[in-house]
Amino acid sequence: MPDAVFNADLYNEDVDLEAKRAAGRDGKGALPNDVWETYSAFANTDGGVIFLGVSERPDRTLEGTGIEDTEGVLVDFWNQINNPQKVSRNLLSHPMVAKHPLPNGRWVLAIQVPRATRKERPVFINGNPLTGTFKRQQSGDYRCTEEEVKRMLAEQTEDERDARILPGFHFDDVDMASFNAYRNRLAALKPDHPYLSASNLEFMRKVGGWRHDRETGKEGMTLAGLLMFGKHESIHEAMPNYFVDYRELPIGGTKTEWVDRLTPDGTWSGNLYDFYRSAIQRLSRDLRVPFRLEGDEREDDTGVHKALREALVNAIVHADYSARISILVVKAPGYFGFRNPGRMRIPIDKALEGGHSDCRNRSLQRMFSLIGLGEQAGSGIPRVLENWKTQHYRVPELWETLEPEATLIRMRTVSLLPDSTLEELRTRFGKAFEGLGEDERLAVATAQIEGFVSNGRMQQLCRLHPRDITILLKKMEDQGFLVHDGQGRGTTYRIAGTEAVDLAGAVDLGDPAVGSAHLPPSSAHLPSRSAHLDKEHQQLGMKPGCVDDDPVLLKVAEAFRSNRKAAPETTRDTILDLCRGRFLTLNELARLMNRSAHGLRQRFVKPMVDTEKVLERRFPQQPNHDQQAYRTRES
Repeated sequence: MPDAVFNADLYNEDVDLEAKRAAGRDGKGALPNDVWETYSAFANTDGGVIFLGVSERPDRTLEGTGIEDTEGVLVDFWNQINNPQKVSRNLLSHPMVAKHPLPNGRWVLAIQVPRATRKERPVFINGNPLTGTFKRQQSGDYRCTEEEVKRMLAEQTEDERDARILPGFHFDDVDMASFNAYRNRLAALKPDHPYLSASNLEFMRKVGGWRHDRETGKEGMTLAGLLMFGKHESIHEAMPNYFVDYRELPIGGTKTEWVDRLTPDGTWSGNLYDFYRSAIQRLSRDLRVPFRLEGDEREDDTGVHKALREALVNAIVHADYSARISILVVKAPGYFGFRNPGRMRIPIDKALEGGHSDCRNRSLQRMFSLIGLGEQAGSGIPRVLENWKTQHYRVPELWETLEPEATLIRMRTVSLLPDSTLEELRTRFGKAFEGLGEDERLAVATAQIEGFVSNGRMQQLCRLHPRDITILLKKMEDQGFLVHDGQGRGTTYRIAGTEAVDLAGAVDLGDPAVGSAHLPPSSAHLPSRSAHLDKEHQQLGMKPGCVDDDPVLLKVAEAFRSNRKAAPETTRDTILDLCRGRFLTLNELARLMNRSAHGLRQRFVKPMVDTEKVLERRFPQQPNHDQQAYRTRES
């Protein structure tokens, strides 16, 4: 039974999509060979829709061209997806593949690929996970590195990443001051707990820091025991990428400036328990604590204190300590931020619901839970949200990044609709703003406060269906309140007439220009792109303004411009020479090199950014930003 007539608007901002013409040699339809790379990429990332019989126009809108021989394509599709030599795992059921008729009598096939669970990843093709595993980054499919595949395999097989025994590590690797402080906290909290009468080694075994493997007969320190109580040099031997970082940022500072910072510098143990103790004291410092009585005793513990404790423990117990980035905790004017390496083991919507628990480091989780910190029932994120809500602050932002893989939460200390923000919007838009509905006001105010708003963020703030949010955001754009940047899942909306926000700061939680309520995106302190470029050009001895007739750049591109049959290596080297020490847009590169912008982007710039990683974007988290530019990574 066919579905409704194909309508590209049904697949817009809340899904990733890939359009393939799938015409075949005879024009009647055939399964494209590269469909399986996209299937693997969607499954290993966040899912998405593959259209067969759809073309993408130059303006990136979709056009249904259609397939005539749908039965032949479907037979081939199901045969291959159920062949383990071709595809490692079939995640689809028949309802996930739908036929949509077109007015020309042909059909579009829509394949809904779900996000694979961690037990199902990696989903790979051609029988080899190391060469056949792909991931999705914006609108492209990219082969995963060997390191990424090995992390997926570890996630798949190890329910507890921190329970493995570390050969060669002994009790001498424990920082006894940290270990005794933990025992003393348990004694103060639960003075009659039976663990307290055990010897040090037996206590470590009971809390999960020491383990005997019945199958192999091996016994020793677990990764959890070393991370929680170990000496930093010992931890670093076992986990070379281990690093913890707390930063307190000043008003108007940058991510490289701080008034207080805590990292393993040799003056303290560097382990997780001491990091928690030091970081939570710094986070709680200067909090306004209301006076209230609980019975006849003063109660100083507010919802903010509880939310910060929960968020910090959550970052520690869910971190992937094999990854190449640190745990990062930021205290800044206007927000608190927490980043842990590794994406979430469950989808964000499930984490927000609560009751779905799949902790990466369960032994660490039990250690914290034993002393009254954190929960084991999948309630961590909901508890953070609920405690933050008691102060009438904005709902915390929770998101993931793919490059690098990380989970982030930012907790702003401003109300959902601050009076000052509403007054700014009334001044900017006049009576038009007064006429907006509650959800419409919320969307515009969020863009004003946070620098941008997206479908995903609105799902965290209101109860509307994603499709209704898409319609609402487009309506706000049509009425002149918002403008959009990017496309697909990465689409964001900002206040009309303001500069687009560079989301790089949002990824590392270290840039007050993104996170602070004291510096809205419309601030005059944020220079425009052209001002940035002029400054860069002046520093390099170049004249400000348009780069097309700049003698330095023209000389670099001179030999290439006259060579219409330049080798790919020459094209690549010319791009690197032009972008060395400066950001250039695709159009600027195209004019300087006398080549098509589309061709440069597809054949050279995208691979040089995403695969070879020799170029970097000005706006890393918005690849389709209308002011996107590129420069070499060493600059």
